[in-house]
Amino acid sequence: MPRLSEEELIATIFAPLAGPGGLRLEDDAALLKVAAGEELVLTKDMLVVGVHFFAGDSPDAIARKALRVNLSDLAAKGAEPRGFLLGLGLPGDWQEDWLKSFAAGLAEDAAHFAISLLGGDTVRTPGPLTLSITALGTVPEGKMIPRGGAKAGDHLFVTGTIGDAALGLKLRQNHEADRAWIGSLNAEARKNLCDRYLLPQPRLGLRQALRAYAHAAMDISDGFVGDLTKMLRLADLTAEIDTGQVPLSDAARAALACEPHLLSTILTGGDDYEILCAVPPEGAAAFRQMAEAAGLEVREIGICIPGPEPARIKDANGEWLSFAAGSYQHF
Repeated sequence: MPRLSEEELIATIFAPLAGPGGLRLEDDAALLKVAAGEELVLTKDMLVVGVHFFAGDSPDAIARKALRVNLSDLAAKGAEPRGFLLGLGLPGDWQEDWLKSFAAGLAEDAAHFAISLLGGDTVRTPGPLTLSITALGTVPEGKMIPRGGAKAGDHLFVTGTIGDAALGLKLRQNHEADRAWIGSLNAEARKNLCDRYLLPQPRLGLRQALRAYAHAAMDISDGFVGDLTKMLRLADLTAEIDTGQVPLSDAARAALACEPHLLSTILTGGDDYEILCAVPPEGAAAFRQMAEAAGLEVREIGICIPGPEPARIKDANGEWLSFAAGSYQHF
């Protein structure tokens, strides 16, 4: 059976996902209307097989992860999702059924998060499967939440729980050294950790609370310790964090009880896609209430203090921790 040509692939598999601005994917560009008083927010993430997902992962889940990691960036900026561009680098052995399943997962998440495909590009690559999504959002003029806007005295908050995705990745890698703690978890806990790795939850419900109260925000993608340090360094600030204040899931607590050395993985492993933000003290209570009204749990983890040194993390015994690296590094 002959493969689809590039034009046929676009017309039959991806054009049905296109929103009005995508012009049925028949043009070389998209057209997105922006209302007066709004600004565009743009973000881009790439995913590569063997780095960000496993070769055997279902194509619909891969599509969802590719979209959601970009939506997480928009959420941290307080932006409303408006559209996205898709880039596909397909290896020579690509299959039409795989692409149809990929497109179905992408369509389902796009509908759920009210964002539509605007266009993109599809190429053949001699390398591994590579995906790239550029997401576009809007904020009221002057209301985007910067990464570097924290001020001394601001309260630091995080959404959700930290470390689940990094544990999920270790679980799936199934190294001999990890067999004990993996075996100590029940099936539901193992599934929850794996789901957090493959299917992040963009915290879009927090965007209005961020716009109303936050001085700074970013999504935690590379690792809690490293990303916290990045955000504070931009504002010449630091913080002292007690690990007891870092929110952990029941599954992460169970794993940690079995293998205490997993604390480093939890705090630096990345792929959390939770929101870290800095809120002035006078707005902290209202921020928490607004987040909870939107159905999101937030935890206060510390206070921004002046200083050029990296954020310091203290364990349950009051000892300051050190890490080989605060976050995942591509290079």
